[in-house]
Order: sequence, then structure tokens, then C-alpha cells
Amino acid sequence: HVQLVESGGGSVQTGGSLTLSCEASGVTWGRHCMAWFRQVGGNEREGIGAIDNRDWINYKNGKRGRFTISRVYPKKTLTLEMDNLGPEDTGMYYCAARAGRDDCYAVTSDFETWGQGTQVTVS
Repeated sequence: HVQLVESGGGSVQTGGSLTLSCEASGVTWGRHCMAWFRQVGGNEREGIGAIDNRDWINYKNGKRGRFTISRVYPKKTLTLEMDNLGPEDTGMYYCAARAGRDDCYAVTSDFETWGQGTQVTVS
């Protein structure tokens, strides 16, 4: 049974940085694709990037550079480093997991397990 718990959200000033964490239980790194998503500005949930069992990371268009995804072993923690944040980045951030390591992309409909989300506010 996969469970995901995000943390690290909060308030930050424009131009600042923030690192989010996602603690994953019930996940086998070699068999799961992990990803970060966000929902900002009243828009639909959008993908930021996904990481597979080889630590290959696929970022969605426009997300590479300001966002960095990584995994921390052996704690099974997924992290999202965010730099040069602006008000447009304000919203809820989610990590997600799905079984299967192939074609690991941050496509919302591909993921079956989600964390509760953590709020990021940039002002």
C-alpha cells in the first residue's frame, strides 16, 4: 500500500527558494515512477517532472531550470527544489506515484497514488 506525504511548503518572498519533500512508504524505487505536480492560479493540475528507477528525470516544458527533482536514499524521499519563485508559483504542490518504470512522465492521468499536497505561497 503506497502512501505519500508532502512537506516543506510555506510562504516565501518573490525571488526566493523552497524545497519540498515527499516521504514515500510502500514504494519500491525500482518499480515505481514518481512525479511532482502542482495546481496554481485556479488552473488544472499540471506536471512538473517525473523520475524513474534509473534516476532519469523528465521535466515538463518550461520547468527545467527553476525546478530540480531528486531522490534521497535510503529514506525513500522525493524532493523538489524550486528557485526564483514568483507569485505565479503560488498553489498546491503534490507528489504522486505509479507502478511501472517505463515511460515515466508527469502526466496526471497516469498516476494512481497522490499525496495530500502542500501549499506554497509566494508574495
